[in-house]
Amino acid sequence: MPSIDEQLKARRIILYPITSEKAMTLVERENTITFAVGMNASKMDIRKAVEILYSVKVEDVRTIITHKGYKKAYVRLAEGYSASDLAIRLGMI
Repeated sequence: MPSIDEQLKARRIILYPITSEKAMTLVERENTITFAVGMNASKMDIRKAVEILYSVKVEDVRTIITHKGYKKAYVRLAEGYSASDLAIRLGMI
């Protein structure tokens, strides 16, 4: 079980899930959840934060800085973990 400090640090990295139509398509087709993350967060930080907060294993993290000035992370979950189940727990579906 992660410590309180680790959980707080993870909450500062993962800001909120993105629920656009494209993000929902990625959940269904590619087992990928999309998050808005802190601008200073690295891919390793994002991976650790998702694993700590949601008790899942992460296979891959891709990031992009949008033209609106925030950073998105596309987080693909490892085989055996369902992005649909996580989306339901997060209230996205």
